Amino acid sequence: MSDQQKHTIARFAILYFLIMVGFAIVVVKIVTIQTAERSLWQKVEAKQVKNDIVVMPNRGNILDTHGNLLATSIPLYDVRMDTRVEALHLGGDTLFNKYVDSIAMGLSTILGDTTAKVYRAKMVKAFNNPRKNRRDIVIKRSVNYIQMRAIEQLPLIKEGYYRSGFYFEDRHRRSKPYGSLGSRTIGNIYGESGIGYAGLEKTFESYLHGTEGLSSKQKVAGKKRVIPIREAVDGADVVTCLDARLMDICETALRNRLEIVKGEWGCCILMETRTGEIKAISNLDRAQDGTYSEVSNHAVKRVEPGSIFKTMSLLAVLDDGKMDLTDTISVTREPWMYYDSRHRDSHPKDTVYTLRSALAVSSNIAFAKMVTRAYEHKAERYVDKLRRLGVCDSLETEIPGAEAPRIDVPKDRVTLSKMAYGYSVELSPLQIVTFYNAIANNGKMMRPLLVKRVEKNGEVLESYDTKTLRSRIGSHSAIKDVRAALDDVVWDNNLGTASVRKTPNGRIYGLKAQSDLVRIAGKTGTAQIFEKGRYHGDKHRITFVGYFPEEEPEYTCICMINKPGTYPAYDAGWDCGRVVKQIAEQTMAYTGVYVLRDGKKVWQKVR
Repeated sequence: MSDQQKHTIARFAILYFLIMVGFAIVVVKIVTIQTAERSLWQKVEAKQVKNDIVVMPNRGNILDTHGNLLATSIPLYDVRMDTRVEALHLGGDTLFNKYVDSIAMGLSTILGDTTAKVYRAKMVKAFNNPRKNRRDIVIKRSVNYIQMRAIEQLPLIKEGYYRSGFYFEDRHRRSKPYGSLGSRTIGNIYGESGIGYAGLEKTFESYLHGTEGLSSKQKVAGKKRVIPIREAVDGADVVTCLDARLMDICETALRNRLEIVKGEWGCCILMETRTGEIKAISNLDRAQDGTYSEVSNHAVKRVEPGSIFKTMSLLAVLDDGKMDLTDTISVTREPWMYYDSRHRDSHPKDTVYTLRSALAVSSNIAFAKMVTRAYEHKAERYVDKLRRLGVCDSLETEIPGAEAPRIDVPKDRVTLSKMAYGYSVELSPLQIVTFYNAIANNGKMMRPLLVKRVEKNGEVLESYDTKTLRSRIGSHSAIKDVRAALDDVVWDNNLGTASVRKTPNGRIYGLKAQSDLVRIAGKTGTAQIFEKGRYHGDKHRITFVGYFPEEEPEYTCICMINKPGTYPAYDAGWDCGRVVKQIAEQTMAYTGVYVLRDGKKVWQKVR
């Protein structure tokens, strides 16, 4: 072996020895820390506590079409006091004893909820408590910003946390400035989590919530420090098509009628004809004490529509060329039997109706005969025609939980006759008003539009335009004929179910959906309710859906009331029709077509 090789081996041996010595030192140090120095480092750790704090962003607002707040987050503050702060305990006559009375008096004056004696007792109890975890207390929860700033100026508190021990934890409460108006449509959030679980709050959660921030809360040598790591990003605002004034008009009219008829629940929707924009939705449920509030969104839950479905059957027959509006159908005061299915009219008589007058008087027998005559043994063609009219479409809506319509091809030979006048089919009020809106819009069906845009700091993040679902749901002539028949429902004083109310001797003593201010056309519906395996003759769902002004429709409106308690005195035209009439008159006044004279409360058309 050469000298050069011996020299190289020696260098590697030295290097290896040094590495092994270093490794041994590291192992010894680890063992020492885990055993002999363990308690020392645990004490150091106890003095240096670091916690990550999620910083909640400010949730975005929900606004109506004019920028009025429908839902917003109000900042609230919990007033807390940490009596462990060293400064409070220094000296014989401590800072705490010196200022506790003046602080208690100030809190009582600012908050006004209890006496200074109560506040003083709460602070003294915490100050003297030997258990450290019981000495950081909540003085008052949910004070507003003005109260918080006033408390900050009280003696000693104004000197900051390290002298007084007082500090504030902020949070936000979701508020609806217009109260119950459209509450179920606007939606709600889960407590302080800030997560939407219903309505628009849920649908637009990703925009409204924003991005959470992160801070680090450190406690070093008994002192608290909060260090921001990532700033929270506030949520965006959702601008809706809703109009707070029109929402108030709809809810007031619906509530007043519900209180009279003592209905189980009621729903009202107001839609702009040309655009499909939803201007108002009201859903009211009766509580045990008889009051009404927003509990469930009935606007998107399907039900058996009853006679308002007759308009859809009539359009199907006319558009298919099966019959004409002037074709006649005979009815009798006795029930009509179709196989083993019995059909009867609410006002039976022996007569002959045209299709036009049959809709006006809402004859079940006439419509059962009409549809079975046109589609007997061809029920699938009837259902297919309804689909092509858009009746079966599942609407794209921003309201979560919206139910699709249920219109199935009947598997027996009698169901077709019941479908003709609105049984064995299910539609939501929103789907019904969308169809009638298409009739008012000369056959053009618009998607119900609830939200216009999402914006933040004046910048539009997402916009939603009006959308045509079907350019024409039926032929021009068929639409024209149906509109003529819907006019008779309201304006034919002899037959129209939404025209006038008469005494038994035929004297008119009240108008239903008729108005001398705005001409309304539409359809009534009264459906028996199916419960516990059968239909109940004394439990009904009453409805009126119509559009106005009839000459050039601007709005379509539906009012539906479930289980009115005034049987047999209630009437779809009298109760629901009058609600829509009131909404129509006040809507036209609000939009500038009429003015209201103060004093006499008389409507006068603007020239």
